[in-house]
Amino acid sequence: MTLSIQNISVEIHGEKILKEITFNTNESEIFCLIGTSGAGKTTLLRTFNRLQAISHGEINLNGQSIHSMTPQNLRKNAVMILQTPSLFEGSVQDNILFGINLYSNYEKEEAKRLAIKLLNKVGLETDLLERNAASLSVGQQQRVSIARSIAMKPRILLCDEITSALDPQSTVHIQELLLSLKEEEKMTIILVTHNMDLVQQIADRVGLLINGQLVEVNTTEDFFKNPNTESGKSFLSTIA
Repeated sequence: MTLSIQNISVEIHGEKILKEITFNTNESEIFCLIGTSGAGKTTLLRTFNRLQAISHGEINLNGQSIHSMTPQNLRKNAVMILQTPSLFEGSVQDNILFGINLYSNYEKEEAKRLAIKLLNKVGLETDLLERNAASLSVGQQQRVSIARSIAMKPRILLCDEITSALDPQSTVHIQELLLSLKEEEKMTIILVTHNMDLVQQIADRVGLLINGQLVEVNTTEDFFKNPNTESGKSFLSTIA
């Protein structure tokens, strides 16, 4: 499933936060949105499933305008994962199966098997299933959050700085998981991050935002070796 972003802008309280942004994602790729703090990366990410309204332009999901879709249908296909794991009081299983329980009628044992399968998918031990989710480490909570997000089999994951609060080992786990979802589940993943090491490890392409403008879209290898804009070169010089 692909997103096509055509000439979108976002204006908030009279200030233009995003300015005429156009790009497309490819099927089953990891696309990283990078740039300086305050450049508009999270705002842009939130437009893709209508958590942020656009002022003009068009966003299509597999050729269909996202504004012609119900929010529920859109957000089952394009799921947002936040910087801070957004789990609720209850067991790990309760959290993982939250969306499934809203839309499906699984028998108790069938639901448990699904929860175990998803735990295994995100690399967590099955003995955590009955644990209170709040008792887990932040890295474990983030993986539970991802398990819950992929339970409904979305086609696009929208990830907002999901490794920024994690230790290096947990970051590696998330990195491996994202690659697995791309390769095995054929998901398209759009990731906002400041972690340039992570970008170089997993991204197929990058989009560089500066002051609300998408100034460069490039393959990851070409961007870090030889960016094709002065803005790209300047950005890389600040992180060298």
